[in-house]
Amino acid sequence: MTSKVWIDGAPCDPEHARISVFDRGFLYGDSVFEVLRTYGGVPFALQEHLDRLARSAEQIWIPLPMSLDMISREVHRTLEAAGNEDSSIRVVVTRGSGPMSLDLSTARDPQLVIFAAEVVTPAAQTYRKGVSVLTGRASRPTDDALAAGVKASNYLSSLLAVHAAKRQGAYEVVLLGRSGEVLEGATSNIFAFAEGSLHTPRVEAGILAGITRAWILRLAEAMGIRVVQSPLFPRDLYAADEVFLTSSIREVVPVVEVDGVRIASGAPGPMTQRLHRAYRDEISRHCES
Repeated sequence: MTSKVWIDGAPCDPEHARISVFDRGFLYGDSVFEVLRTYGGVPFALQEHLDRLARSAEQIWIPLPMSLDMISREVHRTLEAAGNEDSSIRVVVTRGSGPMSLDLSTARDPQLVIFAAEVVTPAAQTYRKGVSVLTGRASRPTDDALAAGVKASNYLSSLLAVHAAKRQGAYEVVLLGRSGEVLEGATSNIFAFAEGSLHTPRVEAGILAGITRAWILRLAEAMGIRVVQSPLFPRDLYAADEVFLTSSIREVVPVVEVDGVRIASGAPGPMTQRLHRAYRDEISRHCES
C-alpha cells in the first residue's frame, strides 16, 4: 500500500511528514477535514467536498491557507505521487500553532495536510449480506449550535461509541439525539425505506450534510421515489422495509439488523440495491467525463 502526505508545499512519505506539536489540530482537534475517494484514479465529487471544507472552516473561523483551486491542484499532485490504482483522500485544515490557550486569536499559520493512501473498501459480503448496527448516544462537539453541521476532527465521543458497538459485533453505531431521535451513523448518514417512501433525518436535526447523502437524495427524486426528510426514531428503523447507510468510501451499505431487530426479510432490499447501482452509474459517468 502506497501513501503520500502533502505538507509544506510538496508530497512526502508518511515517515517524513512533520507538523508542530503546538498545532491546534494536534492539541485540541481544532481542525476541519474531508474524506473522498478516486475511481479509475479520478477523485469523485472533489469540488463538492472542497466546498464543504470551506463552509466548515468559515463557520468556525478557520482561515483557509490557500484557495480551493490551489487545494484541488495539490490533491492531484499528491495522488500522482502516491501512484495508487485508486486512493482514499483526506484533506485537513488546522487552525495553526500558538501558545497552549483556548483563545482562537492566538493561533497563527493555518496548516493544510493532504493524505493519499490506497483505498480500502468493505468486503463484498458487506453489500451481499448486509450489516448490523446498534443505536447509541454520544455527546459531539458539533451538537453545539456554533459548530452544527461542521465536519470537525474532534471525534472522541464517536470513536468511543463505535468501539463499544464493534465490541458487540456491530458494524456501525447510529447516534441518537436528546429526544431519542435518529441522527446519523458515527461515520455515515442513514436512510430507511418504508411504505413506498425514502426517509432520512433533516440536516437541521444536527447531522452532517453528507456528499453521498445528497447524491442519493437527488437520484431518488430523479427515479420518482418520494423522499421524506423528517424525524426518525429507532422504532421506525425496526419497522422499515429497508435501511441503509451512506458514506464516500463505503457508498451504500445495506443494514439488515438494528439493535438485534431483523429488518424485514433480513437481507439487502431491492430499493437499496437499485439506488446503489444508480449511484455507481453516476460515478462512472462523472469520472469518465
